[in-house]
Parts: sequence; C-alpha cells; structure tokens
Amino acid sequence: MKQDMILILDLGSEENPTIAREIRALGVYSEIYPHDISADALAALPGVKGIILNGGPNRVVDGVEIDASPAVYASGYPILCVDHKGEPGWPKEDAARRDTLSRFIFDTCKADANWNMENFIADQVELIRRQVGDRKVLLALSGGVDSSVVAALLIRAIGKQLTCVHVNHGLLRKGEPEQVVDVFRNQMDANLIYVDAVDRFLNKLAGVAEPEQKRKIIGAEFIRVFEEEARKLDDMEFLAQGTIYPDIIESGTKTVKAVKSHHNVGGLPDDLQFELVEPLKMLFKDEVRACGTALGLPDTMVYRQPFPGPGLGVRCLGAITRDRLEAVRESDAILREEFSKAGLEGKVWQYFTVVPDFKSVGVRDNARTYEWPVILRAVNTVDAMTAAVEEVPFSLLQRITQRITTEVQGISRVLYDLTPKPTGTIEWE
Repeated sequence: MKQDMILILDLGSEENPTIAREIRALGVYSEIYPHDISADALAALPGVKGIILNGGPNRVVDGVEIDASPAVYASGYPILCVDHKGEPGWPKEDAARRDTLSRFIFDTCKADANWNMENFIADQVELIRRQVGDRKVLLALSGGVDSSVVAALLIRAIGKQLTCVHVNHGLLRKGEPEQVVDVFRNQMDANLIYVDAVDRFLNKLAGVAEPEQKRKIIGAEFIRVFEEEARKLDDMEFLAQGTIYPDIIESGTKTVKAVKSHHNVGGLPDDLQFELVEPLKMLFKDEVRACGTALGLPDTMVYRQPFPGPGLGVRCLGAITRDRLEAVRESDAILREEFSKAGLEGKVWQYFTVVPDFKSVGVRDNARTYEWPVILRAVNTVDAMTAAVEEVPFSLLQRITQRITTEVQGISRVLYDLTPKPTGTIEWE
C-alpha cells in the first residue's frame, strides 16, 4: 500500500529523530534525508506530501551555512521551515509542537494517517520479493531482537530462500548459542547453519584495545565468515542485516559527527560480495518490536534484551582477554538472574555488566588482592536515542555485589553507573 510521507531535511538539527518519531506517532510516515538532496532523488521518493526544513546548531559546515538545494524549493511540495538563521523554530512544549506538526501535515499537506505496522510489513514483503526474486538470502542471525524480526519478515516474504547463519564468536552471553539453535532450528524450522568461530575471533582481537577498531574487526570478520559459508552453498547473492535507524543516525551524517560506528553500517569491507537486504533500516527500536509482534513472534523474543552486534567485545573494555571476557559473561548472567528474581525482567529496557582493563587493590581471605572491578549498567529508553538510569533498590545491588564478588573469579569490586544518555551512551564502547 502506498503510504504518504513527510520528508525531513537535515539542516543541522539534533532533533531530527524526535520529530520523525512524532510525525510517525500521528500516523504518517517520515524519513530524514540530507539537506542537499538532488532533484532526481527527491522525485524518486514515493508518497511525499510535504517537506520540513529542520535547522539547528550544526547548520554551519566548514564555515558555510548550509541550505536546502534549489530542487527542494522548486519541487512544489508544501514546505515548513523550522529554522533559517539559528533561532529555534519549533515550540519547545510537546503539545504545541505536535499541534504545529499536525496542522502542517493534515491541513497544509493533506496527508492521510496510513502509517502502521501492517502496511509497513506489506510494503516490505513486496520490496523484498521485488529485490530478491527467486534468488537466495543469507542472514546473520544473532538471536537478538533485530535479527529475529528480520528473519521473521524474510520468512514471510521468501520462505526457504532464506538461510540463517549463527556465528558463535565467543562474545555471546551465557547460554545464548544453545538458545539460538533451539529456538530457530527446532522451533521456527529455519534453515540454520551453526558456526563455531570462537578461537578465530579472539585471535583476531588479541591486543586490540581501541573500541572502533574492535568493532570494525568484528564486523569485517563476520562478513568473512559469511562469505566462507556462502561459498559452501549454492547461489547466495544477498546478505540480510538487522540495521535499524538509530544505527544509521549514530554512525554520522553530513551535519552530525558520529557517536560510534556500527558493525553493520561503518564496519563492512569495501569488497563485500553480497547485495544488502535491510528491511528494518528506517525503523526505531520500539517500532522494530511492534513489527515483531505484528509478525507473530513471541514476546520472549520481541522484548528480549538488546545486545550490541560486537557482543561482549564492547563490554570487555580495552584489549580483550579470555579470563576477563569470562568475568563479563559470568557477572552478566548473575545480574540477569537477580533482576529476573526481583521482577525487573521486562520492566528495565537493558541491563548488563562491563569489566574495564584495570585492577584495584582489595582483600580476600585476609590477604591483599589485585583484581578487576565490575560496572553494572541498567537503563530505560523508548528509541535508544536517549536513556534514563534505572533506580535499582539498594538491597538488590548489595545482593548482586555479594554474588559477583563471591562467584566470579578475578572480581573484587562492583560499581553502578548512574550516567544517563546523554552524556553517556548506553554501551561503554
């Protein structure tokens, strides 16, 4: 079904994702594009009913104040200008801003409120079938929310043309490789290939401390594994990925510096042998979950904790060592178990542990020790663009601390991260 769309052109605002989400909440689809979109690119976009020029603090690029291309002003579409000279153009109150958007979208642009998950799924199924035809698709299936929803969407669109590859790179949480195999091979009847690549990945990562380098090594090695598996199969031409909108936004735009590169955005090799299939790349995290529910996935899968593509590799801070990686894995399992017992599972959006690459003095069995600290992180968010810290009961923190310092080898301290996003990010690396 053709859906109406409101285009947001990025003129340096940091609120583009917020405005896009507010438009979608009104039932109208919205996407963010560069300020200098060409006439051909604009004409190729389906269903455009109006354009928002959204300026902000990053409007000056290389000493020049940017503006929309002449093609935009000549397009004939209704245009709402947010900001031309750096003054705030949007009402700051949520209700007033929604009213401004609503009047522009429905009264000026005459858009229909036809954006919903059923229409999105129908459109994506059609687009996937058109892109893939009768050819075959390889999917990197981690078992997380994004890849699971992509798998369900591809199964609906192309069925057995999809082959899922689950790579155990040694950076997964405790028990996850076994769970992924059980759910997808045994319960969902997917074509699933299991690859044990633990030593391969950890050897590549040995001695690498810089976070972006770790992400790119993990992303590139993933692709190499898939290429090797694809060569064992017949005619694999496409690679499906669970890229979502925050991945793209945080990897940087023409006016906003990258927060961090994502393995599925900035870490792909130049000589990639596949054409990409990324049906979720314009969805925010809560919309991905809604898509999964609409596709019939169980809540235990749809509302599973988010997990970064590089896995525990970005929670074992600095250069990864096997003993410290195991400390991350075991402490994370204790945290998740205790949160579940306390009734916080499903109520807190994401919680995990990180272990930094330094030690501190401690006391164990009346003797001096020199061991690592563990940092606990628990946050709530809707779209992963901002996040608030969970107020965990102190008694629960005490119990978690006692278990981790007793049960996890090499750990002598437990700390709790109180930093929201911003100024921190959700992950530490």
